[in-house]
Amino acid sequence: MGQTYAQDYQDTWTGFFSFVSIKDVAQSEDRIYVASENAVYSFDIWSGDIETLTTINGLSGESITEIHYSQTYGLLMIGHDNGLIELLSDNSDQVVQIVDILEKPSIPPNIKRINHFYEYGAQLYIATDYGISVYDLNALEFGDTYYIGALGSTLSVSQTTILDPYIYAASAQSGVKRALLDGPDLIDYNSWESVVQGGVTGIQTLNDAVYFARTNQRVLRLAPEPAELMADFGSDPIVDFRVNLNVLTITTEGAVYTYGADFNPLNSLVFPNDLEDQWTVGLGFAEVIYAGTNENGLLRKTSGNQTLETIVPLGPIRNDPFAIDTSPGQLWVGFGEVTVSFNPYPLSYRGLSQYKDELWHNIPAAELLGASDIVNVKINPKNPDEVFCSSFQFGLLKVNNGAPEILYDASNSPLAPPTDNPAAGLRVYGADFDRDNNMWFVQTKVDEGLVRLSPTGQMGRVDLTDIINPEDELALTDVQVSREGYVFFGSAQNGLIGFNPTNNSFNRITEGAGNGNLPSTDVRTLAFDTSNRLWIGTREGLRVLYNVNGFFQNGNTTQAQSIIILEDGVAQELLFQQSVTDIEVDGSNNKWIATASSGVFYVSSNGQETLLRFTKDNSPLPSNNVQDIAIDDSTGRVYFATTKGLVAFEGTATEGRDDLANAYVFPNPVRPNFTGSVTIDGLSSGATVKITDVGGNLVHEATSQGGSVLWDTRAFGRYKVASGVYFVLITAQDAIETKVLKIMIIR
Repeated sequence: MGQTYAQDYQDTWTGFFSFVSIKDVAQSEDRIYVASENAVYSFDIWSGDIETLTTINGLSGESITEIHYSQTYGLLMIGHDNGLIELLSDNSDQVVQIVDILEKPSIPPNIKRINHFYEYGAQLYIATDYGISVYDLNALEFGDTYYIGALGSTLSVSQTTILDPYIYAASAQSGVKRALLDGPDLIDYNSWESVVQGGVTGIQTLNDAVYFARTNQRVLRLAPEPAELMADFGSDPIVDFRVNLNVLTITTEGAVYTYGADFNPLNSLVFPNDLEDQWTVGLGFAEVIYAGTNENGLLRKTSGNQTLETIVPLGPIRNDPFAIDTSPGQLWVGFGEVTVSFNPYPLSYRGLSQYKDELWHNIPAAELLGASDIVNVKINPKNPDEVFCSSFQFGLLKVNNGAPEILYDASNSPLAPPTDNPAAGLRVYGADFDRDNNMWFVQTKVDEGLVRLSPTGQMGRVDLTDIINPEDELALTDVQVSREGYVFFGSAQNGLIGFNPTNNSFNRITEGAGNGNLPSTDVRTLAFDTSNRLWIGTREGLRVLYNVNGFFQNGNTTQAQSIIILEDGVAQELLFQQSVTDIEVDGSNNKWIATASSGVFYVSSNGQETLLRFTKDNSPLPSNNVQDIAIDDSTGRVYFATTKGLVAFEGTATEGRDDLANAYVFPNPVRPNFTGSVTIDGLSSGATVKITDVGGNLVHEATSQGGSVLWDTRAFGRYKVASGVYFVLITAQDAIETKVLKIMIIR
């Protein structure tokens, strides 16, 4: 039996998924289950209590196509587009993954999609893009698979239903086929006869009748014969077709209709005129309709009440964050999008999301003053209420106190589109602040592509034509300002460029030995660490610039260096040929490195040791394509923006404090079931931490790189210390301030 048990990550991770795009709904005795793109939530019909189920709880993060709840077995089933099926029992919090279809080599991977679950007795009939598989709910194992295409070939089946003595299968390619349910050999394609030709998207049994929906938006009764046309929805596409508790619900993009026995109309719900959206799924009862949307979550309408109630967990606008930034206690998220070659078309108008005080504030696209494609977000470090959002088509958007304030463009600033190609627009990307709170940012395809925005709102532009040909450059990318005030920025085709504002000088390094030693000219991300070393992420690997001061010296051929590590005794280049999308430095000077296909690497300050490695297989990352990282230095929380959702790891490396007044130990006491490391947090940078037993014997000593130190509760890494009280002796770097804490360890 191909099943695995998923891991729960709630102790060390937090999920921030969007639940507004509804894919399916299901009902238990007292809850409604709702599937969004790659997560599920449920709510109590009576109390309204909402619970979520995401990768943090063990879900795979794969795209959900169908869910079903078995009242008989108390079992929620979740189907995915890759063939994976996940089960969650009422009696357990552990997600079980059924991988038989996913891992079956004889089925091409592009036709494993789960389209529909139909429960009949102890059997679950699973309609897929290759045919029908049968799953035994008593034994929790697969039985037969029916390939009912021509000559036993694969056939995409949209739904199945049963009305004794037949089992019916609907197909958009081959109409409706049926077979005797108790027939001798249902795996023989000859047992299946075609009873309806043409495209059919759904088939359901309501009382003693079988109804089916055609691709031409007509609904017919198939049995009892003769077939009869019941409804024609004209040009309004049918998107969902289901029966629940003897109610047939037909959902079109524009309306939801419910019917009782003999196709007797019960209720209807027309899509509200004030929402620019459409229905995706519907679930009807005698007095209530639940209807899902693409962008506005699940809505509920009760008979006699004209007000629609929105039922959706709080979260960001979308599930595909592109750019994020943090300051203590808040996170901003942008959802712009460009291709690998920095093409913004088709333009993405997607709004912004802010997470603050454990609440989400979403700004719809219509309120962004015309800005689209927000590809970078930068919080003003001296005024966290001020946020700058780079639009890769319409300029620079300033948000103040949670509201868009001004869009800097050609009408109100020196920003202007390329004179020879005005259709390219104002392609603004990376931004960073210098020590005087000037914000430096880049604009692509214009000669004066480096821009300084002063704290008073004045712009100064720097001509780049002495160092590159801006017109031919695909994109200027990330921007970082060194402690000396040097401005460095990446490019897609011209490598790393540095500008010294003191004397207006430039320098540039590109790929290859003697030219700067970058692995690629396509520089995607930059980060300065606490040692003033510049870490450079490209589409083909990682480099470090150790001598930033020497970058602008005449006659100095600056070379970026690779990091060589030993892996199984063999010298290897760290992140060789990996597409690096972001680099962030935490309070301990360690580096979080995001990649486009291999998840996240957490490496030591010099890169020689990989401290952690997160992928979708060993963590709640919903995708290995991680587009951005942001660290809240006040808490150590590390946010990851992936192509399938936003999650956060509860890290421990915080920024150094000014003093030791708020130093503390966590957890305390350390109980027998605790397996992690103790965190001594609230430290000033460079503080010395000594841990002794009650007899004064030293068991651990460390120096904080930022605001925290970890202790694995071992005596200098050799053996676990015994139960008892231990003293934490903290001395600030200047040796003037000290503090003593106590830890109780219980084995």
